[in-house]
Amino acid sequence: MGEAAELGRHPFTEQEIVAFGRQFDPQPFHVNPETARQGGFGSSLGSPGIDNIRWLKPVRAGDTVTYRRIVMESRASTTRKGVGLVKHRWEAVNQRGELVLTMEGWGFFGRKN
Repeated sequence: MGEAAELGRHPFTEQEIVAFGRQFDPQPFHVNPETARQGGFGSSLGSPGIDNIRWLKPVRAGDTVTYRRIVMESRASTTRKGVGLVKHRWEAVNQRGELVLTMEGWGFFGRKN
């Protein structure tokens, strides 16, 4: 108990990050370095992280995975005027209808008065 082991290192290049964004999350702030520098999230203000991530079944070569996002909860921030919080659940389902991944997390969004 308490044992720790370093598992390796990888220096990420800008090209790798942009290529990953283009393939898996092609939002302007992920694929355009200038947009990323400007912090151009639009109404999205980022996220404090992902919770409850579960890999339920393996994804194998030839599988087709469909993703969906479900709004679980939303509310106005009690500490930041003009900011709302939305809790989502993300699910990934293979072609057999089997749930292969779930995760939950909060996102910060700009909101109108």
